[in-house]
Amino acid sequence: MSTKQGTARTRQQNRLVAKGGVIQPSSQVLLFNPDQWEEFILAATRQRILPTGAQYAFVKRLGGAGDGGRDIEARFGQALKRDEWDLYQAKHYKSGLTKSDAYPEMAKFFKQLALKTYPRPKTYYLCCPQAVGNELHNAMAAGAIAFKAGFLAAWQNETHGMTGRASELTSEVMSAIDDFDFQQFVECQVNELLTWHELDRAVHNATFGIVAERGDDDPVPATPASHEDVYVEELMRVYTEHGGAPVTLGDIGTGDYADHFMAQRQVFYCAEGLQRFSRDIYPTEPEFERLLNMVLAGIRPTVAQLKLKSGMDRLDAAVDKASSLQVQESRLSPQLRGGDLPGTCHHLVNNGELMWVKK
Repeated sequence: MSTKQGTARTRQQNRLVAKGGVIQPSSQVLLFNPDQWEEFILAATRQRILPTGAQYAFVKRLGGAGDGGRDIEARFGQALKRDEWDLYQAKHYKSGLTKSDAYPEMAKFFKQLALKTYPRPKTYYLCCPQAVGNELHNAMAAGAIAFKAGFLAAWQNETHGMTGRASELTSEVMSAIDDFDFQQFVECQVNELLTWHELDRAVHNATFGIVAERGDDDPVPATPASHEDVYVEELMRVYTEHGGAPVTLGDIGTGDYADHFMAQRQVFYCAEGLQRFSRDIYPTEPEFERLLNMVLAGIRPTVAQLKLKSGMDRLDAAVDKASSLQVQESRLSPQLRGGDLPGTCHHLVNNGELMWVKK
C-alpha cells in the first residue's frame, strides 16, 4: 500500500451535474404530461443528426385535433414530399405501448394516407417514455410481413382496440397499407431522444435541471509556457518603459517587478481555467471568446483615455475596470472567479486585441 495514500488532493474536473434533488433525465420524462412530452420530442428532433450528416430542414409539432395522426412532422427538405419526411407519434402512457394502443393510431395513419392528407413518410416513429411493451415489440420484431398480417387480422376481426372499425378497411385504405413497408414502423427509444436533445446544451440543461460545475484551475507553472509569450513580452515592455531601462524575463525573478509579474500571471491562469471550463462544457460554442468580446467592449474606453500616459497606467486601469464589469449575459457568468475578468485582459493581449505600450 502506498505511503502517500490520502496525502494528495485529486484535481476536480469540469463537469455537468444535476442540481441537488434532481433525478436523471431518463426518469424525469416519465413525469412529463402529454404536452411536455410532445415539446420534448419536438426539441429533440430539431437537433437530430440524420445518417446523411444533415439535420431536418423543417420540424413542426402538429399534435391535437386535426393532426391526422402525426404529432411531429420532420422534413428532409422544405417541401412535404413522399418518402422525404418522418412522422413522430408521441404516446405518454404509464406503461409500455401495447397493440391496443398502437393499432388504432396506425389505422388513423393509413386512413389519412388514403385521403391524401399528407404523402407517405419514410419512417413512422413510435415514441413512448415507457417504451414499446413486450407484446408489441415481439410483433414488430417478427418482421414486416408478419407484423402487417397481425395488424390486418386485428382490424378485420376488430380486436386489439379496433372494435367497430372493420368497415373502415376500404379498398383505398388497403392500397395505402400495401404501399407502406411495415419495417418502417420503428420504436424511437428515450435514450435516442435524450441524445438528440442534449445536442442543444442550453435547452437540455435548463429542461432537466443540469448545471455546470467548474473544477480546479491548473497551478501557475514556475516558468512561463509558450502560449504566454505574447502577453509576457508586452509586460516586459511595460516594465522597461516604467523603469527607464531594459527589463527581460531573466531579470524578473529578483527584480522590482517580481510581485507584479506573478500577480498578472496568476490572473492569466485564472482566465485560462475559465477557458478550459468553457471548452469542456460548451465544446461546440465559443463562449469564452464571446466573454472576451464583452470584456474588450467594456474596458476599451478606459484604456483609450488620454490621461493614461504609460503602459503601466493602461494595464492597471484595464485590470481595475475588468474587475468591475457586469457580464451576466455570458453563460460563463455563474462560474466566474475573482481573477477571471482581470485575466481576460492578458488573453486579449495574447490575441493581439490590446496593447499596453504605445509604439
